[in-house]
Amino acid sequence: MRETETDPGLDIDALRGWIGGEETRLELLTPALAERFNATFGRSGPLDDGAEAPLLIHLCLTQPAVPANQLGPDGHPARGGFLPPVPLPRRMWAGGAFAFHRPLRIGALVTRRSTIRDVTLKQGRTGALCFVIVEHEISDESGPALTERQDIVYRGIDSAAPKSEPAAADPGAHRKEIVADPVLLFRYSALTFNGHRIHYDQPYVTGEEGYPGLIIHGPLQATLLAQYAADLRGTVPSEFRFRSLSPIFDTADFSLNAQDTAEGLMLWTARTGGPIAMQATATW
Repeated sequence: MRETETDPGLDIDALRGWIGGEETRLELLTPALAERFNATFGRSGPLDDGAEAPLLIHLCLTQPAVPANQLGPDGHPARGGFLPPVPLPRRMWAGGAFAFHRPLRIGALVTRRSTIRDVTLKQGRTGALCFVIVEHEISDESGPALTERQDIVYRGIDSAAPKSEPAAADPGAHRKEIVADPVLLFRYSALTFNGHRIHYDQPYVTGEEGYPGLIIHGPLQATLLAQYAADLRGTVPSEFRFRSLSPIFDTADFSLNAQDTAEGLMLWTARTGGPIAMQATATW
């Protein structure tokens, strides 16, 4: 992609005025949330106050509770507020990174302090792409627990003829099959209070947005890969970085894959017979 100075439908200078904006939210990390999180991912763990909370459960905390009359037709909150009002119809989680300092604990009051770090405009194959970079500092009463960078991309509707699909992903030295179950997608949407209809409303995602099936959440894939990395090495990585390369749908099962590297692990998701969907690295 190449940088572009202007775009007819975007006032990038106005959107960049959101840089530096901050938002702080707090929520109690309850045993009930940890229990539901573990049930969703088929895992188990202690639920007592003070016990180590599941990895990446913070993505289910401090989510905005937007009234129904302030949602757009896709189930997303209307544009504006903390995030800049980018006038492009589709928004997705393009990638990000986590730096883990110490585990969150069940029963802790968790604080998320979010800051918009950058807003940029680029030109992609199908038109303008607006990237918003958000940094989240996650802490509790004992201090910082992790730092997250979230890369959000806004884009138009892809009306171009589809490209030929990239080659199928190679299997990793470590591989785990995941069933693309609509119940898993619904449960994760509920855990994260995510009303985006592409993840649970099959008539909408196929009829209105033209996708072949429900879309597997980016954060869900990132969580599965981070859990897999921690399981393979027996401990949580110090850093985990990832980016989305292509969507995967509930029309076929997918796999978690990992390959040992000199620095740690390279990981990726791919549907059966399909290309890499999300690529990640984990280091310790």
